[in-house]
Amino acid sequence: MKPMLLETKNVCAFYGATQVLHGLDLAIAEGGITTLLGANGAGKTTMLRSICNMVRTSGEIRFRDRGIAGQATEDIVRLGIAHVPEGRGTFVRLTVEENLQLGAMSRSNKREIAADIELVLGYFPRLRERYRQQAGTLSGGEQQMLAIGRALMLRPTLMLLDEPSFGLAPLIVEEVFSILKRMNEREKVSIFVVEQNAALALDFADHAYLIETGRIVMAGPAREIREDENIRRAYLGY
Repeated sequence: MKPMLLETKNVCAFYGATQVLHGLDLAIAEGGITTLLGANGAGKTTMLRSICNMVRTSGEIRFRDRGIAGQATEDIVRLGIAHVPEGRGTFVRLTVEENLQLGAMSRSNKREIAADIELVLGYFPRLRERYRQQAGTLSGGEQQMLAIGRALMLRPTLMLLDEPSFGLAPLIVEEVFSILKRMNEREKVSIFVVEQNAALALDFADHAYLIETGRIVMAGPAREIREDENIRRAYLGY
């Protein structure tokens, strides 16, 4: 059994007076791929934001057996947690190169940064072709690749991905998820992915959680959930 990289216990999250998460317990295995599934508004994005301390949160969040709840977001990033938000979050007026350099802002070794840019361009050859272009001129798929590449420049231990398939053509989605799988295997980056495309996510992940109205309603190996017709009909709609 793989050791746990990140664990949450009784996590609640709030936007103002409104409570969105109600006591979430989950665990992400080191080197694994975990997915959080649920409908729009169920609390998936809020869970990622809670890990990064981007919303008001209570409960316990431990990364490498160290409590990180309440730490500044930038300090959480420095621990090795990279967040790729929904909508990609690229700096549209900066070039591909500048976006990748920004991903390495917390690092100082220029040789290692240059080597990691080459690593990213190896995974995403399209970004090499667009290297001097402004990010805003890229297609949606290329911007998603850039957002993932920029996160990889942090040399993260854990990558949080929010709806990476959103708005992308099926062939691009297949390409992006195939590259993410290779990153997980080769770079040993653990992945926690929030995804509305349940069939896609269950094929991709090792372990899955289902969330409804801010509460975990089911958890287990992704393969078992994928193969259980009753679960698919009741919770996943396919």
